[in-house]
Amino acid sequence: MTEFLEAVQTIPLIRYALLAGIVSSLTFGVVGSFVVTRRIGYIAAAIAHSILGGIGAAIYFSRVYELTWLTPTVGAVVAALLSAGIIGWVTLRAGEREDTIIGAIWAFGMSVGLLFIHYAPGKAVNLESFIFGNILLTSKSDVIATVVLGLIILTLVGLFYHKLVAVCFDEEFASLRGVSSNVYYLLLLAITAISMVLLVRVTGIILSLALLVLPAATASRFSRQLWTIMFIAVGLTLLYNTGGLALSFQLDVPTGPFIVLAASVVYGLSFLVKRKS
Repeated sequence: MTEFLEAVQTIPLIRYALLAGIVSSLTFGVVGSFVVTRRIGYIAAAIAHSILGGIGAAIYFSRVYELTWLTPTVGAVVAALLSAGIIGWVTLRAGEREDTIIGAIWAFGMSVGLLFIHYAPGKAVNLESFIFGNILLTSKSDVIATVVLGLIILTLVGLFYHKLVAVCFDEEFASLRGVSSNVYYLLLLAITAISMVLLVRVTGIILSLALLVLPAATASRFSRQLWTIMFIAVGLTLLYNTGGLALSFQLDVPTGPFIVLAASVVYGLSFLVKRKS
């Protein structure tokens, strides 16, 4: 552990990774609690995979047209929000089966992203960092983006908390009380989409859903109150991100998979404890 503490002080990338993990834990714990309560984990997974399409498009167009502002993060946010909007609109308005549109968005995003990256001029793109994540590649600009996106998410949650809770637990009752459940369902999908963008840096596209869902799922075994679930989920995510980063550094193993493995083990152990009734 001494080596890790020394690395935090002397190596900027380690310090940035630690800061990003700490800051993002609050976002993941809060949003993950909504996702678990509303049972939209499969939608979050589709959004995560569609992000590759935005990343690939951003890389391609930024290189072809020299658009320096068009970073992979910008492309990821656009793709995530677009996917969330399409899934929500088709589900609510078009009456299409949810699983069908989710599968289509999932496959389309991955395919388009791979094609854009294949034809992007310049040096080869490190796909592994996007698919499996690498928090150790976090830069100062990534930390700033994490803070900004996190503040946007938490501000939206704070402003519309009670309406989001109503939509999660009882949409019909919310509608009877004059709450536009469709609007706030779409807002929840948008919040989830932005969170998935933040998760990709930590654990990658493949493992991102686990870090969003597992802490909240573990917390839900010990409480039925949403605010309590959020509090526990934030604490667990903070522990996984900081502890996982430190231990993976000491053991010289990939950080993202190690963090998800720890979250999975704790979730499995939670079944040994009697569930809160």
